[in-house]
Amino acid sequence: MNFTVVNKNISVDNVRVTDVASSAIFLVGDAETISLSSAFDTPPESLIIGPFVPLARA
Repeated sequence: MNFTVVNKNISVDNVRVTDVASSAIFLVGDAETISLSSAFDTPPESLIIGPFVPLARA
């Protein structure tokens, strides 16, 4: 994905961060390059891809 940003003047007086997600970025100012990556720490045998198990009828 290519993303173009045109920066203007910015002035930040105060920042308060109360919550952070497990995957987050907080950036004030310029960055020439931001590289994103992820890791999946669940063993492959516990990953279920496909239809869900049907629920039992009551």
